Amino acid sequence: MRSFDPRRVGELEARAWVAYYLRDWPAFLWAAVGLTRHGFALRWPHAIRGAWLVLRANQAWAPYPENDPELARRCMRSFYRLVAVRHGEEFDVEQAARLEVEWWAIHRADQHRGSPDTPRGGSTDSAPNTVDLLADALAALYSHVYGVAPETVRAAAVQRAVAMRESDAWVAAGCDPHSPLIAAERAALIRSYAALLGAVHRA
Repeated sequence: MRSFDPRRVGELEARAWVAYYLRDWPAFLWAAVGLTRHGFALRWPHAIRGAWLVLRANQAWAPYPENDPELARRCMRSFYRLVAVRHGEEFDVEQAARLEVEWWAIHRADQHRGSPDTPRGGSTDSAPNTVDLLADALAALYSHVYGVAPETVRAAAVQRAVAMRESDAWVAAGCDPHSPLIAAERAALIRSYAALLGAVHRA
């Protein structure tokens, strides 16, 4: 899981994000199989199982404003347990799942800030720099899972947060599957995974 092709993984994640917002779950599952196979070096049976868990987590998270974050965390806990067992890793799978869903929550709060469906008590004021908040959350996740210092994976986290901004712009523009914003999102994801690969190799 510390040796992957950043271009391939970035392209697969871009496909997964597009499928998620189009609610094209078969396409999402297919992309997730590739992500678990190539991003976490899982053998095919484990990659398929892992992809199913990631799909179920995202389906639990997707509805707004009423979703099921606890189910999402349970599914991601099972996913990270699969990864840990496969590679003999010792990270805390409960913490990994919590950190994963935490960045989902930060991103969602930014997406819906000021919308009529913002839950009562949610702020509609201008947020702190959400790229920074997302980068902090992603760096914490990478640090925990790969066993590296957060500052070493900060550049990777920032580029993935930038990719989310491109994705959000694409969603706001109507989710055109031919939009050049998808290419910008994909490029940021590739940069992100190239930086992550470099960081874990240096460690």
